Amino acid sequence: MPAGVMIPARNMPSMITGNGSVSGYGTSSGLTLGQQPNNMMEGQLHPLEMTQNASESEIARMRDEEFDSTNKSGSENHELGGSGDDQDPRPNKKKRYHRHTQHQIQEMEAFFKECPHPDDKQRKELGRELGLEPLQVKFWFQNKRTQMKTQHERHENTQLRTENEKLRADNMRYREALSTASCPNCGGPTAVGQMSFDEHHLRLENSRLREEIDRISAIAAKYVGKPVVNFPLLSSPAPPRPFDFGSQPVTEEMYGVGDLLRSISAPSEADKPMIIELAVAAMEELVRMAQMGEPLWMTSLDGTTCMLNEEEYIRTGIGPKPTGFKCEASKETTVVIMNHINLVEILMDVNQWSTVFSGIVSKASTLDVLSTGVAGNYNGALQVMTAEFHVLSPLVPTRESYYVRYCKQHAEGTWAVVDVSLDTIRPSPTVRCRRRPSGCLIQEMPNGYSKVTWVEHVEVDDGGVHNLYKQLVSSGHAFGARRWVSTLDRQCERLASLMASNIPTGDVGVITNQDGRKSMLKLAERMVISFCGGVSASTAHTWTTLSGTGADDVRVMTRKSVDDPGRPPGIVLSAATSFWLPVSPKRVFDFLRDEHSRSEWDILSNGGAVQEMAHIANGRDPGNCVSLLRVNSANSSQSNMLILQESCTDPTASFVIYAPVDIVAMNVVLNGGDPDYVALLPSGFAILPDGMTVTDVGMADSGGSSGSLLTVAFQILVDSVPTAKLSLGSVATVNNLIACTVERIKASLSCDNA
Repeated sequence: MPAGVMIPARNMPSMITGNGSVSGYGTSSGLTLGQQPNNMMEGQLHPLEMTQNASESEIARMRDEEFDSTNKSGSENHELGGSGDDQDPRPNKKKRYHRHTQHQIQEMEAFFKECPHPDDKQRKELGRELGLEPLQVKFWFQNKRTQMKTQHERHENTQLRTENEKLRADNMRYREALSTASCPNCGGPTAVGQMSFDEHHLRLENSRLREEIDRISAIAAKYVGKPVVNFPLLSSPAPPRPFDFGSQPVTEEMYGVGDLLRSISAPSEADKPMIIELAVAAMEELVRMAQMGEPLWMTSLDGTTCMLNEEEYIRTGIGPKPTGFKCEASKETTVVIMNHINLVEILMDVNQWSTVFSGIVSKASTLDVLSTGVAGNYNGALQVMTAEFHVLSPLVPTRESYYVRYCKQHAEGTWAVVDVSLDTIRPSPTVRCRRRPSGCLIQEMPNGYSKVTWVEHVEVDDGGVHNLYKQLVSSGHAFGARRWVSTLDRQCERLASLMASNIPTGDVGVITNQDGRKSMLKLAERMVISFCGGVSASTAHTWTTLSGTGADDVRVMTRKSVDDPGRPPGIVLSAATSFWLPVSPKRVFDFLRDEHSRSEWDILSNGGAVQEMAHIANGRDPGNCVSLLRVNSANSSQSNMLILQESCTDPTASFVIYAPVDIVAMNVVLNGGDPDYVALLPSGFAILPDGMTVTDVGMADSGGSSGSLLTVAFQILVDSVPTAKLSLGSVATVNNLIACTVERIKASLSCDNA
């Protein structure tokens, strides 16, 4: 799969040429971080070697000379008490200057940090220690204060100039939009070639809002007796129609418009007693469901999952099931390598929770905290939350939920955390997913382990799921308890490897530096979160389908990256497609993560050999690891590059996610530096079982009959100016690029399967 290719706009060769062809990776990441070169010089033996450009003494001398040139009376002062040259009336006589020594400057700068305004006594004492006249010391401090003030003003001017440029760019964009506005008579759009990508999306949003107003008006007419008044729009929206990208028609698909999460606010005071009562009842139901077996739970035919007996549940459940909704209920138990206190903290901290479960949770927030708990822990904690759950494919609509989360300690070493939807308290016509009491029972075990029993119980309208994923979703493997437990187990192993101190030093490429390991794992974690958040059909995304290719549909969307230190600035084009393969998920995962077979599918590597330079093991499975790869380009005119890759697998899903990285920046990370400022555009693969097999869905052997659902996604920087228009040629090139990659993967795996 092509890397998260960042096409630079300045000083670097573009991977999308003027005729739409694709060149190689070029420089390591297409980014310029600081002013250091990010490419490796020819003949360099190791990709991570760096040279120091200047010694400390040279840097100090340069700083001294810069200070001298700015302040003539500071580092260069008139010599006092000399031969009277300063009073010589002859104009041709040059004045003599006294240059402070490096020691004198360092001492005065150190004193300046403590006291910028020394009094006469302090100046005399400092002058005596440094061999300077008090007046010389006075002049130096005056000039130093002036210099600091000038630097501060210069910094403020730079900020104001940047803001001014942003406003000017926005102004130009608005002027451009006005110049291509729709016709005031017919409401039709202007010619496609004159309409920006943003304007197209705004028109679609305008049309959607009009339809939403009509729908709400119909509901109001039904229940209130009269329709809501329709407020006219400024201009009549054009009817939805295919949007022509060159020769390929494009139709808009918006899975879930986020009406639920956008319309929800914190609960009122009148609602809080009912929320508390509902949470207590949900906790009792969760504990009962977690501890009970038959007849409430029935084992599936293959003996791998527990299925809910709905008839038995109806007798004791909370409220009726909404009409037209389907029940999904499952239970799973496992032992994880984490103590119960840390598990509870992860579940009750929305940021940690959404990070650990980034493959399931696309976004989450806490609206209100009704209780923080007692006795300094989370016992009794109560939070009102919203969350969006996803499958890593644009073909599966996300599930939005508005619920309360309640944590309770039941006995020494036994905790429970439960979620239950609040739509019974605040009904909404847009609810398509209702969380029955769901959560986990956590029991303390010896040696820092915990036993986790997870219950996942939802009622959902899954009518928008694509046929390709219907079997997976209906089987419960996409959102069920096994998915949550498998992810938790894998992430606990990852956190344990992060804290490990007994790293074997014999293996080649193993990173033993503890700070370097933490920084690299943190960078890889951000890469995975960014990939997962940009692949699904989240309500924050608007995917555009490129149809008429004769192959699997490719979906694209654009995002503007501005003032994000972890992402290169400009227009980022994301492309994704999902398809079925008649190969087990394990074989697909092993093929894609292996650096030796990378040249079979990675077009942009141009057939270059890939070598693993360093790796960090993340668990018992050898497939769970973070690697640093080097691509040795077959084209001698292209420099080598580095790729950061994380591969992870569990019985329910597997991922191979990677991004080109800057060589200089990776040296900083490997030495324990801050990874938050390393710019990344992650790409990769999400591998899911197709749900058709009755065997172990994630680890079927090569002879099994299970197939795989593979999502291919990558990101490319098409323009470094955030306000620029999207090039239609770039869209066509990206479409061809991803289609060729898919064909290569199919060809390679079908040969293996033959």
